[in-house]
Amino acid sequence: MKKGIFPPLAVLAAVLAFCIWNGAAMESNSHRWQEQLQEAAAQASAENWPAAVDILQKSYQDWSERQTYLHIVTGHGVVDEAEAMYRRCGAFAAVQEGSEFQAELAGLQEQLRLLAEMERFSLRNIL
Repeated sequence: MKKGIFPPLAVLAAVLAFCIWNGAAMESNSHRWQEQLQEAAAQASAENWPAAVDILQKSYQDWSERQTYLHIVTGHGVVDEAEAMYRRCGAFAAVQEGSEFQAELAGLQEQLRLLAEMERFSLRNIL
């Protein structure tokens, strides 16, 4: 009877380890994307639109490279909304619409924070 308990415990331990790793990875990714967006906002505030657009494009590329993973581990709605916000930021940057760009960036940063929070290993997310 004691032999029968170890495989389920091993599976539970593996799931727990994955949950902790996933939360840390999502937090790290989200933090990096937010820093990139803050830099884009700073460049836009300084009226350096070419740099702001370049930073935003690099952040979007970084984001896009993780789409498959994001769609596997988190809710599609949050990921899709962040995707749409990235695109709106790009449109505002292209026409150099400062106030709209800054507002959309702030919303996108909050969306990315929410994404990381949803994947954080915590009692609140378990219950």
